[in-house]
Amino acid sequence: MIDALIIGAGPAGLFAAEHLSAKGYDVVVVDRMPSPARKFLMAGRGGLNLTHSEALEPFVSRYREAENFIKPLISDFPPKALIDWCEGLGQETFVGTSGRVFPKSMKASPLVRAWLRRLDDRSVRLLTRSAFRGFSQDGNALISRDNEAPSPMPARAVLLALGGASWPKLGSDAAWVPVLRDAGIEVVDFQPSNCGFEVSWSAFIQQRFAGHPLKRIKVACGSHSVLGEAILSEKGLEGGAIYALSAEIRTQLNHSGTAPISIDLRPQLTHQALQEKLRRPRGKQSMSTFLRKTVGLQPVEQALIRESGPLPDVSGELATRIKNVPVTCTATYGIDRAISSAGGIALTEIDPHLMLRKIPGVFVSGEMLDWEAPTGGYLLQACFATGLAAAEGISAFLGPQSQKDPAS
Repeated sequence: MIDALIIGAGPAGLFAAEHLSAKGYDVVVVDRMPSPARKFLMAGRGGLNLTHSEALEPFVSRYREAENFIKPLISDFPPKALIDWCEGLGQETFVGTSGRVFPKSMKASPLVRAWLRRLDDRSVRLLTRSAFRGFSQDGNALISRDNEAPSPMPARAVLLALGGASWPKLGSDAAWVPVLRDAGIEVVDFQPSNCGFEVSWSAFIQQRFAGHPLKRIKVACGSHSVLGEAILSEKGLEGGAIYALSAEIRTQLNHSGTAPISIDLRPQLTHQALQEKLRRPRGKQSMSTFLRKTVGLQPVEQALIRESGPLPDVSGELATRIKNVPVTCTATYGIDRAISSAGGIALTEIDPHLMLRKIPGVFVSGEMLDWEAPTGGYLLQACFATGLAAAEGISAFLGPQSQKDPAS
């Protein structure tokens, strides 16, 4: 019987394996994919955003309703600790102008290679193409290797680190949900997070401007607003500013069926300053040329303004439209392409050590739990922090007397 069986080879699972193996425990990690850390590697393709450099209080506020749950975990493993860990694996980091923290290589693959070497040096066994199929009657995890019939894998403690429901092709397919629900565990339905939203654009917008960026804008949903960028797609809106408001937009969709948002195309200008520019004589210029030369509105921005009706003739009304373009979101994009997911195991189902109250000896971490966060390093930071917290919980559960001498 092994000491700790970790199911899921993402950041939370691998970090827990590293921590437990350093204490001398016998650790086995299983994952249903052919290789580990698939989603982590995908996240690194555009530059691996590990964490964020802001202070702890604003940092933990990004987790919204889960702030009280997340705060002590990130206090125990703050961004500085994650940066030190990364640099301890030979990957130097830097802080971008946005405050986000990246490896200098801007890739996940060198970090993963060094990480796996460390785990191998500590005798952590990694079994790929091995899927979790539930629990046997005597409580052992059932693992199916290479699609064969599942068999029990006895372990003194189990960590479930199977991820949420976004990007299922990379491993997180939420197939574990019915297993835990059958065991009486409350699991909040998964929904897309950090995702795009569908908008019923006109054919003109779809045909002429799909894929065009909206830069340096401010997007608002209710009382929440975000500065950033977005991309106008054939079926809706996506991009950083939209992702950052995804929780608010999704909540409004769930409540009303549609979600009105507004886009300020010139947030750097006050309404008065914009109105004064629009009062300049237009002469023989077309309105499109006048708007482009006077306030720099690009064709895609002008098309977006016209989408909500004819352009007002009065400068004050036109300024209001530019700073408050109404857009109605009608649905989220599919969860299969969302960056992350909201929902998961209800936080009331776990104790302070992240052990399931109804299944002693079984711990959970990462995106399986019911929390969400915007992009910007908050997702990975919480995955690492929950992985460490679960490992500490397992260590306390197993007890120090069972630890092996790491040198043996």
